[in-house]
Amino acid sequence: MARYSEAQTVERGGFRIKVPESWWEFDVRPESRDDSIRRMVDERMRQRPELAQHRDTYTTFLQKAAVDAWKSGALYCGCMAESFGGDTPITGSVTVSMVGGRAQDGTPLSTDPAVIAGQLAVKEAKREGDSWRKATTVDIPGVGPAARTHGIEDIAVPGDELGRTIRAVLMQTFIPVPGQEGKVALVAGSSQVLDLAESFFDIFDAITSTFRFAE
Repeated sequence: MARYSEAQTVERGGFRIKVPESWWEFDVRPESRDDSIRRMVDERMRQRPELAQHRDTYTTFLQKAAVDAWKSGALYCGCMAESFGGDTPITGSVTVSMVGGRAQDGTPLSTDPAVIAGQLAVKEAKREGDSWRKATTVDIPGVGPAARTHGIEDIAVPGDELGRTIRAVLMQTFIPVPGQEGKVALVAGSSQVLDLAESFFDIFDAITSTFRFAE
């Protein structure tokens, strides 16, 4: 999977981030997201008629991504859906959310990257094909240190009464928000294309490295 060569800068209240030019941003609000996604898919099909056979796959993927993003409090959600000649389209997404937490006594949770990384659960694959997760700290240029997890994870399907999960490539980076106790910017990248995990880790890392807080 080729790396992208051009990027677009997305600016929202409090931050900006760069994503590949070919990625789509879409409305995640419940009252308008389905129509917005359908319009985007229709426009994409007009631009790339060869993708028409994957219309339902794209629509379902984007709708699920929008639902999950809204539930997580996302301020930005962007997706890619491309065909590189195979039978299955390559899909991925990145969301940016502002999240916070407090301890039982009401005090804000620490946003120190080393503390967060130490509290994040890790998992080792016991055999080939198992899910796994690593936790570490990284340095975001121009921003500073941040906690991160990445791995192949089984993610619970929101609202599923049977407790089903979806296996996905997942990277989450927790960036402390300056001057706000207990709050972090969570940049999360995910894809269900497990065979391209390492490529997606590189892409998600590259996108996250462009994150900046607005001045």
